[in-house]
Amino acid sequence: MRAVYLSGLLVVVLAVVTFWMTAGLQPGVTVLQFAWTPRGFGEIVHVWSPEDLARYRLHLPVDSLLLLAYGSFGWLLATRTALFASLPGRARFVLPLAAVFDAVENALHAWLTEMPRFGMHGLYLLSTTCSALKWALLFGFAALVLWALAREAD
Repeated sequence: MRAVYLSGLLVVVLAVVTFWMTAGLQPGVTVLQFAWTPRGFGEIVHVWSPEDLARYRLHLPVDSLLLLAYGSFGWLLATRTALFASLPGRARFVLPLAAVFDAVENALHAWLTEMPRFGMHGLYLLSTTCSALKWALLFGFAALVLWALAREAD
């Protein structure tokens, strides 16, 4: 149980650091995550100052630590507690799978923000698809936890 608490605490700390590092970016990081064309992506990146773009790129390694932490937390919560006992076995993979999509998104964003890559339409779409799947899985995990807690209360 200690590993669950420690990994959860690590998620909170890294999330705060990540949000702090990207605070003030306008448009925000989430808007960039859903820019599915080279033009849309470029319009966002070019609104940012060079310092803002550098700050965004600097946050990616921290965000990568965050995704490792939340993937681990989800796995530990699902496998080391009774919370997910009534859920299908595949439910324990929801947060780790979200972390995989987040990792692909981070790798693509690191590469796509390095220099303009306008001829790579498929990679922008892949990046946005990974973002959408990540967010869907994150919200899905939250729903599973709430459902499991509600069942536990019965």
